[in-house]
Amino acid sequence: MMSEPISTSPNSDIKVMSFEVASEKLENIIRKLESGEASLEETLALYDRGVLLRDHCEKKLRASEKKVEIILSSSEGKAEKTEPMA
Repeated sequence: MMSEPISTSPNSDIKVMSFEVASEKLENIIRKLESGEASLEETLALYDRGVLLRDHCEKKLRASEKKVEIILSSSEGKAEKTEPMA
């Protein structure tokens, strides 16, 4: 039986972040990128991490929207009154 290798990726921590933590980290990256103070190499690494954080946040939001729809569903399985989450 083979076990899965332990992830040593510098971005492996993103998977376990809450929406709030990931969002805050993404905001920090955006500020740093907008400041223009990062080197080219650091800018690329920050951009890559930012994309992963954005994707993680979007995934968390979609999951939350599904939960809200389930909560609002009637006993017949039809959504009673759902509005897009902004």
